[in-house]
Amino acid sequence: MSDPDRPNAEAHTPENLARVAPATSTDTLAALGAAGDTPASTSRKRVIAWGLWDWGSASFNAVVTTFVFAVYLTSSSFGPEGTVEAQLGWALAAAGLLIALLAPVTGQRSDTSGRRKLWLAVNTYIVVGITLALFFVQPDPSFLWLGLLLLAAGNVFFEFAGVNYNAMLTQVSTPRSIGRVSGFGWGMGYVGGIVLLLIVYFGFIQGLFGLPSDNGLDVRLSMIVAAVWFGLFALPVLFAVPEYKGAGTRREKVGFFASYARLGRDIAHLWRDSRQTVWFLLASAVFRDGLAGVFTFGGVLAASVFGFSAGEVIIFAIAANIVAGISTIAVGSLDDRIGAKPVIVIALIGLIVSGSLVFFLHDGGQIVFWTAGLALTLFVGPAQSASRTFLARSIPPGREGEVFGLYATTGRAVSFLAPTMFAIFVGISGEAYFGILGIVLVLLIGLLLLLPVKAGQRIADRA
Repeated sequence: MSDPDRPNAEAHTPENLARVAPATSTDTLAALGAAGDTPASTSRKRVIAWGLWDWGSASFNAVVTTFVFAVYLTSSSFGPEGTVEAQLGWALAAAGLLIALLAPVTGQRSDTSGRRKLWLAVNTYIVVGITLALFFVQPDPSFLWLGLLLLAAGNVFFEFAGVNYNAMLTQVSTPRSIGRVSGFGWGMGYVGGIVLLLIVYFGFIQGLFGLPSDNGLDVRLSMIVAAVWFGLFALPVLFAVPEYKGAGTRREKVGFFASYARLGRDIAHLWRDSRQTVWFLLASAVFRDGLAGVFTFGGVLAASVFGFSAGEVIIFAIAANIVAGISTIAVGSLDDRIGAKPVIVIALIGLIVSGSLVFFLHDGGQIVFWTAGLALTLFVGPAQSASRTFLARSIPPGREGEVFGLYATTGRAVSFLAPTMFAIFVGISGEAYFGILGIVLVLLIGLLLLLPVKAGQRIADRA
């Protein structure tokens, strides 16, 4: 008997990306069709348009929150080392708490209103506006709180946009192509990040465009480019993919606070029908926040602890995206052979070991971060990808949309953990490199929560 956590491998060629493969189970397809959320066929045009949002969103993930603006904001121009990093951590922690309070119902309410695409557009262009506003953050301590406020607000609305974007996955894929389409979007994000970082590095940091760098103009002007980049590449999905009209729109519309009661009932049903899935949702929420922390604070640590210049941080970012992208694609076949859970466990152990090496060897200079830091990025992508495939193989048929919604919700609900632990460790020690231990601790807790979870829990033929 085959292991349900180890499906047969399929070709991942671009030609097959939007191909409609026959379903293996009539009951499964019927359950999915009853949900009204999964089309019988899809088109390459819609898949590409959907993936381009991920390509564009790299401007916020890579340029704003990780490798350019966050590094600029934690430079000595804004305050003493240790203090600024801790304040960044607290600002992102506050954003995480807002996400935890509001994200659980934003996706649910956009589904029931039939305005999923509308809210994707609204939240996306709020992020674009915030990114444009970062231009006004000048390198002076008096502008620190403006920068922190804009960065925190951008994170909140970016996550809200992400909830709607992820929910649209079932609108642009079939039951048999959902993994390939999802991977395509993820890969577009990595590639988009590399391309934009190259433009920012050579055009602005290295001065290829001949623009002034006084008063932080090189970084501030790159925020305008990042905003335009996201704004343009977010447009195709808004035109190519129709508005959501699935089963969610047929649910009774309830008020804002009543949405929380509904969410509680949905979780209770899942707990009764597929308890291992609930445990995985909780475990993955924790370790995924640790994974996010690796990228969120990676550029900050490279600059403040290991003495990377702004240009060197971007070069490292490009290398990190290349390593993460290649490892994620390569480990996909390993996932098919040994299952998703072993891949996640191995990746988390690798992250914990690599993060510990960065901490204990921090006096070794930049070579430590180039080796152990890149090792961190080697394991991040596979952990993210295998986490999604583990869940896909565990969901009761017909409940895919609901459970993937909870997957996003639980991740956002604990998104304050890594920033909080980073800020606590930096605040107690007064040294920025101690923040690494905070991130490692979150990853370790996630690993310990994952170990008891049983793989391959699939409830057959249940809608």
